[in-house]
Amino acid sequence: MLRAYAFLLIAIVAEVIATTALARSDSFSRLWPSVATVIGYAVAFACLSVPLRVMPTGVVYAIWSGVGIVLIALVAYFWSKQTLDQPAITGLALIIAGVAVINLFSKSVGH
Repeated sequence: MLRAYAFLLIAIVAEVIATTALARSDSFSRLWPSVATVIGYAVAFACLSVPLRVMPTGVVYAIWSGVGIVLIALVAYFWSKQTLDQPAITGLALIIAGVAVINLFSKSVGH
């Protein structure tokens, strides 16, 4: 299970890098951000396939997307100075809470 979580973490980081590069690609008109986007998503999906062998698809996707959303928001805040209002921050906190509930209490994860 540790291996599955390690690959899930790599998939999340690759997706965050790819999404950050996508924002910089200017609709795929800039070469290097576009290359980073394609490579990042390829790595993310390849790594995402590993935890899918031992965990339910919905759980893997919930963790991957939820943590990715929160990390992208943090990257955008610190790197691009994009601010979030209170409802957005509350929503992100609820996403974190949902991921925590899945990991701590769901028998589907297979601890």
